Amino acid sequence: MSDGSHPTDNISYDAGLRRNLGAAVSTSRDGNGKKRTLIALTRFDRYLARLIIVPLFASLVIAAMLLLLDRMLRLFDFVVNEGGPVSVVWRMLGNLLPEYLSLGIPIGVMMGILMAFRKLALSSELDALRAVGISYNRLLRVPFLFAIFFALVNFGIVGFLQPVSRYAYENLRFELRSGALGASIKVGEFANLGKGMTLRVEESQNQGADLRGLFVRAEGKDGQSMAVTAAQGTFLSTDDPDVILLRLKQGTLIHTPTATGVPRVLSFEQHDLPVNLPAMTNFRKRGEGNLERTLPELAGTMVSNKVSAEDRRSASATFNRRLVQCLVMFTLPFLAVALAVPPKRSTSALGVFISIIGLVTFHKLTEYGERMGQIGRVDPVLSQWVPFVGFFLLALWLYRVLAYVPGGQPIGALDRWFARIGALAASLAARLVRRENWRDDALSAG
Repeated sequence: MSDGSHPTDNISYDAGLRRNLGAAVSTSRDGNGKKRTLIALTRFDRYLARLIIVPLFASLVIAAMLLLLDRMLRLFDFVVNEGGPVSVVWRMLGNLLPEYLSLGIPIGVMMGILMAFRKLALSSELDALRAVGISYNRLLRVPFLFAIFFALVNFGIVGFLQPVSRYAYENLRFELRSGALGASIKVGEFANLGKGMTLRVEESQNQGADLRGLFVRAEGKDGQSMAVTAAQGTFLSTDDPDVILLRLKQGTLIHTPTATGVPRVLSFEQHDLPVNLPAMTNFRKRGEGNLERTLPELAGTMVSNKVSAEDRRSASATFNRRLVQCLVMFTLPFLAVALAVPPKRSTSALGVFISIIGLVTFHKLTEYGERMGQIGRVDPVLSQWVPFVGFFLLALWLYRVLAYVPGGQPIGALDRWFARIGALAASLAARLVRRENWRDDALSAG
C-alpha cells in the first residue's frame, strides 16, 4: 500500500536536513576583490548553543555558591570576633570569588556540554543526526567555541584578576585586625586607644553612633590619671584627622593630679574628651607571595637571578598550574560528550557523576602537585603537565570509543556494574523489609 509519497521526496528531505545541520559556507570579497570563505553557525548550532548555555551558567552559579558557603561561615566568625561590620564579609567574599571561579568555570562548561548532549541522546535527536551523516567531530564545533571563550576568561581570571583580588582580600583582613574598619572597640571588652587610654562600652546602638555605659581611663605625664564613667557617649570628628572627640553625657570624672595627690571628683552633664588615634601602619605592597603575582610577574621571577632557587622553583610551580587551569578547558568537550551519551536503552546519569569526580580529582592533583613542586619534592613542571597529559589522553580515549568504535559505549561496563550493585542492594533491602514484617507478624500472633 502506498502512502502517496515519491522516493525523491525522502532524498530531498535528507538533503535539506543535511544543509540545515552541515556547515553553512558563504563567500565574500575583501577590499582587493579576492574571495573569502566564511563559516557561519547553522540553525542546529544555535539550537545546541541554547541547550548548552542554560545548564552552563546554572552549574557555574551553583558551584561558586557551594564553594563560597564554607568560607562565608568562617569569615562571619572572623569578622564578628574582630568586631568589624558585617558588610565587610561580602567584600571579602567578592575578593575570593575569582579564586573559586577557577574551578567553577570548568565545572560549568563541562556540565553545560554534558547536559546538552545527554538531552540529545535521550530524545533520540543524536541518533537522527548520526543517521544523516553528521559526525561527532562536526558536533564538537559549538562546544569548542564555548571552550575557547571560557579558556580566555579563565586566563584573565587566574592570570591577572585573581592575584589582585587576593591582595585586596588580605588588605581587608589587615584592616580588620588593625581597627581601620572600626573594629578596634568591642562591646563589653576593654579597648586600648593608645597613649595610656583605655575604653570600655557596655552597649552600642545605631551602628556605634550611640554608646551606653562608658568607662574611660587615661594616664598622662608625671603620674596624672583620669577615670570617667558616663551613661551615654558618642564619637565626633574634628579638623585634625588624627584626633577624634568623645562626647560624654551624664557622668562622673575622677582626676588625680599626681600619684600621691588627692583626687578630684566632678559630676557633669556633658564633657568632651579628645582622643588621639593610634598611628596606622600601611599595608604591605602586592607580590609578597605567589598567590598575589600575575602571570608576567611569575615569569619574571622564574628567570630572575636576583631571587633564590627556592623562589624560582615556587614561582615555576604556580606558573605552570595556572597554565594548566586554562588549557584544561580544551579537554572538557571530549570528556563531556563521551560521558554524556548513556548506553542504549538506559537513562543512567552515571556519566554526570563520573565527570564531576574526575574534574575535581584532577583539580586536587594539580593543587597537590603545586605544593610538592614548591617545596622541591617533585619537579614543578612535571607535577602539572604529567596529570594534564594523562587527563587529556583519558578524555581522548573515551571520545574515540564513542565516535570511532562501532557501538562503542565508554561507560557501558561501569553502567552495568553499577546496575548490578544497585539491584543487589535493592534485593538485600527487600529481604530485610520482608524479614522485619515477618517478625512483626510473629510477635503480634504470639
